[in-house]
Amino acid sequence: MLHSTPTPAATTLVEIDDLRDMLSNESDFGPAHFAVLQKATNKQQATAFREQVDELRRKVDGSSQTSDTTYAKLGASLYLLGQHQAAHNYLDRTSTNAVAAYVLGLVCLSLDRFEEAADRFSTAASLGHDPVESELQRVGAIRLNGQVDEAEAALKKIAAKAVSRADYSFQMGCILADNGDTLGGIEYFERAVDMDPHHTRALFWLAGENSRHGNDEEAVRLYEQALSSPPLHIGALLNLGLLYEDADSLDQAAFCFRRVLEADPMNERARLYLKDIDASEGMYYDEDSVKAEQKRMQTLTRPITDFELSVRSRNCLDRLGMRTLGDLTEVSEQELMGSRNFGDTSLKEIQELLVENALSIGCNVASKKNEMVEPPKDLSPEQRSAMEQPISDLNLSVRARKCMSRLNISAIGELLSKSPDDLLSSKNFGVTSLNEIRAKLADVGLSLRND
Repeated sequence: MLHSTPTPAATTLVEIDDLRDMLSNESDFGPAHFAVLQKATNKQQATAFREQVDELRRKVDGSSQTSDTTYAKLGASLYLLGQHQAAHNYLDRTSTNAVAAYVLGLVCLSLDRFEEAADRFSTAASLGHDPVESELQRVGAIRLNGQVDEAEAALKKIAAKAVSRADYSFQMGCILADNGDTLGGIEYFERAVDMDPHHTRALFWLAGENSRHGNDEEAVRLYEQALSSPPLHIGALLNLGLLYEDADSLDQAAFCFRRVLEADPMNERARLYLKDIDASEGMYYDEDSVKAEQKRMQTLTRPITDFELSVRSRNCLDRLGMRTLGDLTEVSEQELMGSRNFGDTSLKEIQELLVENALSIGCNVASKKNEMVEPPKDLSPEQRSAMEQPISDLNLSVRARKCMSRLNISAIGELLSKSPDDLLSSKNFGVTSLNEIRAKLADVGLSLRND
């Protein structure tokens, strides 16, 4: 998830010559300069902005002497473009610039380095950055680090000075949601958006809630609104692309995924989603007969991180190795309750999440067991052992792996219960992938059902 300081959408363009001069000279870098960079990300001149940033990056990388100010400008620009790791690399070289320290804190949030983020925001305040703004972001960092009570206490200390700011409402909404009061959280998120119609994180949260409840049109509107001002929100782009794909707006979906890959070429989810779209062009399948199953499998494979859960619940699920909604359907309530710090409140939160997605805890436990076929009696010990291995041991291509994920197949033995026709009925799975799987299974002396 990406975190940012909410700012009004840019309504005016920045002269490219002025932008070039600001990036190239050694003048100071303060809040006003950062605001200029934010305006420069306007979609009408985003390409020109990226070109200027690339030019500055080449200049910095080729120089043996670079000032703190230049590192700050380059790092802040890369952050606005969604290139978080690169932004961290440059901003980490600064030591005296208050805005750079603040933006570095935002970058750390985006990279899930919450403890470091909290320290960076404290440093920003000590260097002269807006102390209330810095503290609001520090509150968010320590909350995300699992210290909800400490975050709430810190937020109350600055309430008198911060209550008129949209970020105060957002942080209060997060704390309420983390403590199980989702409706109370929504009220504060809506208040944040009323104060700042382009508050990226509040819009992202509200969009997710609408998507969870099946209000896809409103979710699309909110994600689009969240993306209307910088910095680039990777999570919003991914989720918006999935909603476009569900609505068969494949060109729009592909644009979202390509935009993610421009900012983060290593984003595996965007790459997989884009491959699915590319593979589906010109490929026929009986949509009426498989649409419901595809929708179910897409729901089962959605990462738990796509949903706003309390910190306590997220930490417990992480310890249990729960990564997707499908994982939650393959575990019993008793197993969840046996996890440390997992109580009735967390159980209720998970139950509500699954009900909203037409699922329930443990609903696939039996089917998971039944999917394993009875091994033929004439199998060698090596073949029997191979059936118990994870599907990842086959080293399948991305497209074939995505099909396995959609079919909720995690072990080689589960794959053997499928016939070639079963696999070919899966969206974007063609003869090439089928032959690949046949060859991989043949290498260990196994084959598909009826093959």
